[in-house]
Amino acid sequence: MLTINVVTIFPEFFTGPLGLSIPARARAAGGVEYNLVDLRDFTTDKHKTVDDSPYGGGPGMVMKPAPFFEAVDALGAAAPIVLLSPRGRVFTQADARRYAEGNELTLLCGHYKDVDQRVADHLATEEISLGDFVLSGGEAAALAVIDATVRLIPGAMSDIASAHGDSFFDREISAPSYTKPADYRGFTVPEVLISGNHAKIEEWRRAEGERLSRLRKTTG
Repeated sequence: MLTINVVTIFPEFFTGPLGLSIPARARAAGGVEYNLVDLRDFTTDKHKTVDDSPYGGGPGMVMKPAPFFEAVDALGAAAPIVLLSPRGRVFTQADARRYAEGNELTLLCGHYKDVDQRVADHLATEEISLGDFVLSGGEAAALAVIDATVRLIPGAMSDIASAHGDSFFDREISAPSYTKPADYRGFTVPEVLISGNHAKIEEWRRAEGERLSRLRKTTG
C-alpha cells in the first residue's frame, strides 16, 4: 500500500477532493492511505507562526524551515520527499508511475511568497513543478500529483487498461477520442473509427498521436 503524507497549512483543502472519484476508490480498494499533516502543529509559539520576513528585505513572507523539518522528522518519512515549487523540474507521467509503485510519498506544500531554501536543499529529495506559472500555494499542485499517481494503483480505476491508453503512458500525446452519436450537428466521427477494421483504427490512433505530439512541440 502507498501512504501519501501531505504537509500543509490547509489540510481541509484536501478532504473534499480525496473523498471523491478515483482518489476515494483507490483508498477504498486498500491501495493508498492519505495522511494530512497540519504544519502548524510543528510550530513552537502560541500563534503557530509558519512564516517570517525574508533576510535581505523585500516584499512577501517566507515559510520557516523548522516546521517542515520537524513534521518530516515526526513522520519518519523516507524518500521521495517532494517540495512543490515553481523552481522544480516539471512533473511527468514517469514520476506518477514511480510514485505509484512505491510505499510512501511525502508532499510538502508551500504558501505565501516562498519557502526557505534550506527545505529544498536539505530536506526535500525532489523539487517538482506543474509548469511555468505560480499558484497561491502547493496544495493544488499536490492534488494534481496525487490524482495522477493514485489512478495508476490497482483498484482505483474500473478498467486499468484505460490508463494505459492515456497520453504520456509509454507514448507522447494520445489520439483524440469520440463517442456516440456519430454525427452531431454535422460534426462527424472519422470514418475509420466506425469501420470495424481494428488494424486501421490502431494505425490511425498511432498516426494521430504522433501528429499531435509533433504539433505540440512546434507550438508549445
